[in-house]
Amino acid sequence: MQKVRTLTKMTKSKTIKKKVNKDILPASYKKLLESIKMQAREAQSRAVEKVNQEMVSFYWAVGKAVHQKLYKENWGNAVIETLSNDLQKEFKGSLGFSKSNIYSMVSFYRVTLENPIFQSLTGKLSWTHIALLVGQIKDKEKLNFYAQKTVEQNWSVRILKHQIELKAFERTAKTQTNFKQTLPQKNEKHLSSAVKDEYIFDFLGLQDEFSERELEQALLKKINEFLVEMGGVFTYIGNQFRLTVDGDDFFIDVLLFHRRLRCLVAIELKIGEFKPEYAGKMQFYLSALNEQVKQPEENPSIGIILCKSKKRTIVEYALKTAQQPMAVATYRVTTELPKNLKNELPTPEQMESLFEIKEVIFQSSTGKLQSRKKSGKRVVKVTRKKAK
Repeated sequence: MQKVRTLTKMTKSKTIKKKVNKDILPASYKKLLESIKMQAREAQSRAVEKVNQEMVSFYWAVGKAVHQKLYKENWGNAVIETLSNDLQKEFKGSLGFSKSNIYSMVSFYRVTLENPIFQSLTGKLSWTHIALLVGQIKDKEKLNFYAQKTVEQNWSVRILKHQIELKAFERTAKTQTNFKQTLPQKNEKHLSSAVKDEYIFDFLGLQDEFSERELEQALLKKINEFLVEMGGVFTYIGNQFRLTVDGDDFFIDVLLFHRRLRCLVAIELKIGEFKPEYAGKMQFYLSALNEQVKQPEENPSIGIILCKSKKRTIVEYALKTAQQPMAVATYRVTTELPKNLKNELPTPEQMESLFEIKEVIFQSSTGKLQSRKKSGKRVVKVTRKKAK
């Protein structure tokens, strides 16, 4: 009994001691702990980046060596296949020496010979990004566009592939803005490449018809996807953002902040075709934002009017006299099935009838065929009854 009491006292003593030690930690302990954690993460990030840079440099050197053999010694496809097999035997478990990857290294080397801009960006790209770019894009300007966007907006390989499929370069090249006459040259250059002529909101799952409110709510539910499609350098501030002027309230559909240019971005959502008066309304919003919301160190606000459709000449005239920087773009909501194709496909009832299986019975005595519906198996059963 005495031993049990002694053990109990010792346990309590240890518990109290631990509690006391925790309570008497220096005030600066937590700050130091967080600092070490942050430095450790940064060190890990730098290590990963360094490994990636070394790997990209190595693949470039391999590409150069193989390129010279292909064109100076006329190596054929069979030799490259043998090289791939031998390297994969030596470095088991590595996917880096597949035949297709070796050819990607050769393409990578060739591209950098003629494209110094792309070469300067490759140190910030993973090999998977590079292989995707040199494998799918031959145009120099387009290649630099996607490489630059990947670096600026930290696109994953999946997002990069999706943006290529959605033709982000083509949609950006023909954007309608008045940035040249309303923004400083350095800001205009960045914004012109950041704004698209058409946005693809294929992640919303909206039906053919919807209201502006429904569009706004759908975008907010998918805010991460929305910001990626908008350009990736935006921060969400709010929706239905209130502006009060002379006692009257006005509401901006969506308000973002461009982190690189440090300016507010007002977005107006329209479910129909662009109208010239939309530009006048946006000018009012931007003036109010600059007076009431913009911080002294920030750049003037810009506006983006998103419409279901637009006529380019009308947009051109509307923006020509606008004194506030703005862009007019369209958006596309990809539904499960385009409206113009719905009448071309069979109805559910017709589809059901197509898959109805009939059991055919041949009566040899009468020479007649009988059939009845049978479901479940894609088999036509033929039976023959013996004649009496």
